[in-house]
Amino acid sequence: MLVLDPKNLQPVEDQRIILYDVIWERYEQLSDMFIGEFSRMIYLEGTLEIIMTNSPEHERLKTIIARLIETYAVEKRIALNGYGSTTFRRQATRRGAEPDECYCLGILNEVPDIVIEIVLTSGGVDKLEVYRGLAVPEVWFWENDRFSLYHLREQGYESISRSEFLPELDLSLLIQYVGYSNQTEAIIAYREALMVNG
Repeated sequence: MLVLDPKNLQPVEDQRIILYDVIWERYEQLSDMFIGEFSRMIYLEGTLEIIMTNSPEHERLKTIIARLIETYAVEKRIALNGYGSTTFRRQATRRGAEPDECYCLGILNEVPDIVIEIVLTSGGVDKLEVYRGLAVPEVWFWENDRFSLYHLREQGYESISRSEFLPELDLSLLIQYVGYSNQTEAIIAYREALMVNG
């Protein structure tokens, strides 16, 4: 097993700009016009955050975490369907976002059941507030080598210790494989651990 040394993986900040007082129609226009040109756009009631580029570490984390979650779903025969970083918008609440990864349990719905965000830099638009307005039931943040999970309740998001959609998923086990330098080795080792742990 080869594990990455965190001292050699200092995250490079994602390049982003924030625009204020952007009307909904302008956001839609920019989002449609620059699809694929920018990494992501996040919109919250007139504030538009444009993430121009994601760091290599951001993309590595996004990819390995998605692969591990998808491996878990395959091994446990869970109908997990992904949207990737699709754009979700809701004009009524003036919200829009493109998550790093997102999934539905069973059929693909209008909004995902689970959204995953990789956080390497602080600041920017309040993503939980964006996802609340989009009515995304569960949001997972990967930050500082750990997950923080939130589930949407009537009064807003509540911090939870494990996913309500994937309650048997042991995140402490999954985390052990995020730092592998070889993603295929990580997946093989994780599959073996899942077989041992039932």
